[in-house]
Amino acid sequence: MGTGAADGSRGARRWLPWLGLFFWAAGAAAARGADGSEILPDSIPSAPGTLPHFIEEPEDAYIIKSNPIALRCKARPAMQIFFKCNGEWVHQNEHVSEESLDESSGLKVREVFINVTRQQVEDFHGPEDYWCQCVAWSHLGTSKSRKASVRIAYLRKNFEQDPQGREVPIEGMIVLHCRPPEGVPAAEVEWLKNEEPIDSEQDENIDTRADHNLIIRQARLSDSGNYTCMAANIVAKRRSLSATVVVYVNGGWSSWTEWSACNVRCGRGWQKRSRTCTNPAPLNGGAFCEGMSVQKITCTALCPVDGSWEVWSEWSVCSPECEHLRIRECTAPPPRNGGKFCEGLSQESENCTDGLCILDKKPLHEIKPQRWSRRGIENASDIALYSGLGAAVVAVAVLVIGVTLYRRSHSDYGVDVIDSSALTGGFQTFNFKTVRQGNSLLLNPAMQPDLTVSRTYSGPICLQDPLDKELMTESSLFNPLSDIKVKVQSSFMVSLGVSERAEYHGKNHSGTFPHGNNRGFSTIHPRNKTPYIQNLSSLPTRTELRTTGVFGHLGGRLVMPNTGVSLLIPHGAIPEENSWEIYMSINQGEPSLQSDGSEVLLSPEVTCGPPDMLVTTPFALTIPHCADVSSEHWNIHLKKRTQQGKWEEVMSVEDESTSCYCLLDPFACHVLLDSFGTYALTGEPITDCAVKQLKVAVFGCMSCNSLDYNLRVYCVDNTPCAFQEVVSDERHQGGQLLEEPKLLHFKGNTFSLQISVLDIPPFLWRIKPFTACQEVPFSRVWSSNRQPLHCAFSLERYTPTTTQLSCKICIRQLKGHEQILQVQTSILESERETITFFAQEDSTFPAQTGPKAFKIPYSIRQRICATFDTPNAKGKDWQMLAQKNSINRNLSYFATQSSPSAVILNLWEARHQQDGDLDSLACALEEIGRTHTKLSNITEPQIDDADFNYGRQNGL
Repeated sequence: MGTGAADGSRGARRWLPWLGLFFWAAGAAAARGADGSEILPDSIPSAPGTLPHFIEEPEDAYIIKSNPIALRCKARPAMQIFFKCNGEWVHQNEHVSEESLDESSGLKVREVFINVTRQQVEDFHGPEDYWCQCVAWSHLGTSKSRKASVRIAYLRKNFEQDPQGREVPIEGMIVLHCRPPEGVPAAEVEWLKNEEPIDSEQDENIDTRADHNLIIRQARLSDSGNYTCMAANIVAKRRSLSATVVVYVNGGWSSWTEWSACNVRCGRGWQKRSRTCTNPAPLNGGAFCEGMSVQKITCTALCPVDGSWEVWSEWSVCSPECEHLRIRECTAPPPRNGGKFCEGLSQESENCTDGLCILDKKPLHEIKPQRWSRRGIENASDIALYSGLGAAVVAVAVLVIGVTLYRRSHSDYGVDVIDSSALTGGFQTFNFKTVRQGNSLLLNPAMQPDLTVSRTYSGPICLQDPLDKELMTESSLFNPLSDIKVKVQSSFMVSLGVSERAEYHGKNHSGTFPHGNNRGFSTIHPRNKTPYIQNLSSLPTRTELRTTGVFGHLGGRLVMPNTGVSLLIPHGAIPEENSWEIYMSINQGEPSLQSDGSEVLLSPEVTCGPPDMLVTTPFALTIPHCADVSSEHWNIHLKKRTQQGKWEEVMSVEDESTSCYCLLDPFACHVLLDSFGTYALTGEPITDCAVKQLKVAVFGCMSCNSLDYNLRVYCVDNTPCAFQEVVSDERHQGGQLLEEPKLLHFKGNTFSLQISVLDIPPFLWRIKPFTACQEVPFSRVWSSNRQPLHCAFSLERYTPTTTQLSCKICIRQLKGHEQILQVQTSILESERETITFFAQEDSTFPAQTGPKAFKIPYSIRQRICATFDTPNAKGKDWQMLAQKNSINRNLSYFATQSSPSAVILNLWEARHQQDGDLDSLACALEEIGRTHTKLSNITEPQIDDADFNYGRQNGL
């Protein structure tokens, strides 16, 4: 009985948990709601033990068609597991439970399954997707699994956007848009070309990552074909309509053949040359070459002229040999152009005594006639010719000695011309003898020359910085100066120099030449005091121009007055509630960018910052340049200076890049960038036809000597900041602009530059020796970005009563372009007319912030972006907007932006900061077909009154 009692006690303990669970279930049944759903407690009583651990949790599932899905979970140790769906307990009859024992740990493992039908999911109407969760019990307590969502899978039949066929030129960009049908789960897109899958990982030219679109960066002939967009999920697959892409090649002319021979042997005819449209030949509907395939020109073939004899000369006197002679020449006419020489003898002799003369005891007629050789006659003629040349040389030498002695006796400048080429008025290097003793032009004739000079001039007198122009115009060659040192190297050379080098410093003056055609005018007023030579050691060094502004979320524009440099910060580029002090500067000292090989610096070095500032939208930096833009002759690069001070190439202007964008206009380059720093443009000439644009100008001022007047001719890079530096320097010296500056196209053909003064009134003015014509080597002009290059001319009046100066200054490149500056001025300040020059247009407001800084009102800008950022089946999207604004290359850069249209409009703002030609933008939109009236007629209720009024004031 004791054994039975013990067994009964153990049985009671074994069934006690299950009895508790039973009573819990009974209570739960009693608490069941009226709708029959179960309301179970969050936990049930349990004995001490271990919390359940889920070995397998329910996974997200999709119901395909009408097939139910099974959710399962597994836990250990677990006394019981129930599912809870959408916050309600699932009835225990719907659970399928399996129990096992974990052999490694000896713990009980329970696994439960439930089925979820399509009807259950469709009947559920809640804020979330249909979800289910497992709850497991053990002796210690309960554990809950993750929530598994259950959704009905589907894929609609129609694509939201089918790809459209295109015809693109070779190397153009192809963008095929595809928007798959709506579905759950979201459909995956795959592209087919001619029913074959496209693998973008094997072809770097193809990108399929951008919002299901297919982008081919540079179209190739092999890219022609039928493209299909495939969308698939677990339910079905869908095919879009096929888009036919045709890559065409426009024809190109081959090189011209050599000119054919003239079609006639004699007289007027023609010759021709031809070319074929095979470089390349047009393919796939590409345009045929424009122009003529054959060219003809007239030619004149010189007819051959046979020579003919002149009449015989008279017989000569009878010689002792009893002969006389006569001759004739083949000059009536002489043979030309391959004609035949005269036939027959050129001389003839015969007995002059009818045979009566006896020689060596023989009748003369029996002796073979001895004829004069033609060579003997020619030798006699040569002797006479050489005698005449010798006499001429002696006469010229006597004339040169006489002129030299005369000039020495009448010289006013204490120098002797050794190079006789000065007499011809041509170009020459300058060689001087040492100054004779007692020269009145020396400040102290007894002073010994200083032999510690630092500079030697052995070429034309063309100087390249402000103090050089003072040295040349006021040097001992023209007027005495205490700063000049003379070094005697030999009897044929004088070296000029100064003890130390200094630079002029000036503030940012307003006189400049903007690069546009619509230019305002202002005037330069000279200083009302006598020009003088400044103390060179006291002049500070000018290093940079700088401007700053504070910008926030609304963006704005920062302009460097009168330099052509500007910075556009787009709206939204700076996060809200943030503001930055942004600065911009131009290096005016020695450029830190050292050119390599044939590379030339084409722009100023522009710095913008702070460098650690981050922007969410690319900003636009405008940098002026002096290149005559042509991809055939220039290879232009954008370079950036690193923190270590080295320069590295960012991109070539003609390259395709997604990191930045360069748009090269005739006078400026507009760059879209993501980071601040120091940037500059360099150019590498490809051919000798590469052209730099130079601005040539002439300034004048009185010299220390009241009778002298100095002309300074500048040749500087055609950038506003370069000429601004010249104007600033001339103001320091009291210089006056005498003629409106002009553009000179300087070719990279290695030929030098010549500057000469012409048409000087002969009895009123005279020019100092050796300065009427000056020549500047090619290398100094081609790389003249270091300092402004100029040549100095010194003119002298005969009498103080002469107050008017009229002359011409010719600046030309050998075998190149030429410009004439007409000088017509009064040297007296009271009578002098001020010469206008192109003045500032952008110096009034260096920093503009908010809507006032932009030409397009923000509300209208938003409408344009919303319209063109959305792809269109007819191809009228942001690419068409770019094309209408002359943006035809590197479109892949815009494709990577979140709003391509906004970036295109930012570039438009940077290009049109001067004119703001909104009518042209409105016309471009009308041509695209997105708008049917000009933007000036746009009205919408959502536009704020302030924005709308601002738009009307600016032409929109």
